[in-house]
Amino acid sequence: MIVSRAPRSPALAAFVDALWVHQGELSHRYERLLPSGRMQLLVNLHSDELCDYTPEGCPANWTRGAALQGARIAPVLIDTSHQRHICGVSLAAGGARHLLGVPADELCGRVFNLSDIWGRDGDRLRERLLEAIAPAKQLDLLETALLERGTSFDRGCSEVILACRLLEHGASVRSLCDRLGLTPRRLINLFRTHVGVAPKLFARLARFQAVLRGRAAETPWIELAAAHGFSDQAHMIREFGVFAGMTPSEYRARSGQAIHHVERSERQFPPIRDPPGNDTL
Repeated sequence: MIVSRAPRSPALAAFVDALWVHQGELSHRYERLLPSGRMQLLVNLHSDELCDYTPEGCPANWTRGAALQGARIAPVLIDTSHQRHICGVSLAAGGARHLLGVPADELCGRVFNLSDIWGRDGDRLRERLLEAIAPAKQLDLLETALLERGTSFDRGCSEVILACRLLEHGASVRSLCDRLGLTPRRLINLFRTHVGVAPKLFARLARFQAVLRGRAAETPWIELAAAHGFSDQAHMIREFGVFAGMTPSEYRARSGQAIHHVERSERQFPPIRDPPGNDTL
């Protein structure tokens, strides 16, 4: 079961892409999770822990059940058996600083206990979600928590959100400075603070997302290369490998709604073990 919706509050519309709940056990255990360049708030209601691994199966991040995932720029491996009931918030590009009050570049590629960012409220959020039971109520609680934690809106946040949307629609990084009246240095600093990565890397990630969405619509690879500004198909294959850790021909999404999730065989990861000391979390 997957329940997902956009925020109902207009105050969150620019900062949140979706609130969601996933409940159920998949037929496969491991998935490669491809990067989206977005930050996520994650709450595991199945167990009080969240973990992921390198694509080779080595422990990478291990936190308590309520966590904040910084923008990813590389794939990780997840164990779906640990995430049978999980809910979260997918934050819009550029919106995390307003809601979290933390520079996004400090979180990039990492996962933190939500209590490290929100204090006791981070742990209390998971307790309240467990009490709610109904998915619709859980989504309402997530939205309320974000509204309570939102910080003051500043002009830099507005500029970055607009810049991200322009890049996602194919604008060049060079054109942003002229359109927004910013120096290149100012643009880079704003992106690092509000998005977590430099604008050129974000533009590459945005193009990678467009390719994944196009593939979900069964668009041929050669057409995707031409449509999204790659110099040729070989160029697209190289970029795909950077972000997915696999070739386009190896890519098989779990579904058209889960384009970042790729099933991996359990036989590939016999050495996976829990990191030492995880029982102290």
